[in-house]
Amino acid sequence: MRKVAIIGASYLQEPLIQKAKSMGFETHVFAWACGDVGEKSADFFYPISIVEKDAILEKCVEIGIDGICSIASDLASITVNYISSAMGLIGNSLECTERSTNKYAMRKSFEENLDPSPRSYLVKSLKDLEGKELSYPIIVKPVDRSGSRGITKLLDESGLFQAIESAIEQSFQKEAVVEEFVEGQEYSVECISWNGKHHFLAMTKKYTTGAPHFIETGHLEPAMVEISVLEQVKKIVYHALDSLKITNGASHSELKITDDGTIRLIEIGGRMGGDFIGSNLVELSTGIDYTRAVLETCLGIEPKLEQEKATGAAAVRFVFSNEDLQVLERLKREHPLYLVAQSEVFCTNRPIMDSSSRYGFYLMKADTPEDLLSYLPKE
Repeated sequence: MRKVAIIGASYLQEPLIQKAKSMGFETHVFAWACGDVGEKSADFFYPISIVEKDAILEKCVEIGIDGICSIASDLASITVNYISSAMGLIGNSLECTERSTNKYAMRKSFEENLDPSPRSYLVKSLKDLEGKELSYPIIVKPVDRSGSRGITKLLDESGLFQAIESAIEQSFQKEAVVEEFVEGQEYSVECISWNGKHHFLAMTKKYTTGAPHFIETGHLEPAMVEISVLEQVKKIVYHALDSLKITNGASHSELKITDDGTIRLIEIGGRMGGDFIGSNLVELSTGIDYTRAVLETCLGIEPKLEQEKATGAAAVRFVFSNEDLQVLERLKREHPLYLVAQSEVFCTNRPIMDSSSRYGFYLMKADTPEDLLSYLPKE
């Protein structure tokens, strides 16, 4: 029986754990012990933090794993690539890891390879911006975090110190990036790569709270864009994946498109999209099993990317208030068959500061994206 190491045990990794088990693989899951679902569902669980790379490597060598992977986590992908490189398994290089998990290194790679991307400055304090030309609006964010953590948009210099302090506080490396703010509608693109060849899976429209923190409120797939725009997006994303040296496994690219059709890259992660995009929306809308493809790739098996189920449209809406729950009740009345899944929801007065603090979610599926528009957040 093939042995697969999975980095992380939260609900984000549970679809990967269950898929691996359904494929007949033995699952070895690593994470800090905190009662997460994967601690119980894994065949073997090891209470080792996902950042303890050498301790995990030692155990993986002892186990004799055949592959290692994770989904929807930049932090976990660092450990995945560290161990796959050390053990000669399928993954991405350590150079790729740096470029795809450090936002400043990513911007430099894009700049060097002429990928369309905003200007960016690396800062450890406000002093690092002395002599730099800032064209407002700007956006400040941690150099190495995801999930809308520590992000602030500024229209002028007021609040700049606080924004930098917040981003640095959220950063693992205690660094932030200050970037020109890119206007336009935001989208994400899911791909799977195999031996350096990139395969497009889906393009997703993103809904957010807007400034200052841009927390995701929902996602719709497929994005309703012209074929000519989609083809241009693919071309830009594939080139950027090469710039970051992503050769194997999933990738999640975020970009913006302005009203005049200009495409700018925001960032790219060498992992599938979170927020149920990779684990649920791709398969619901395309019929392609993205999670299985991730497992196949890490085990050195060319991924099967054939459509296996009926296609359509899929979406997720996150719960921020009772208004979101009212929309859910309307969905149940009007189109109960559209509802795929929902979480338990407890709306409180607790502030929602990033994606991890949202109150809940519900997943939907229909024949066309238009069918789901009235159940998604207002733009």
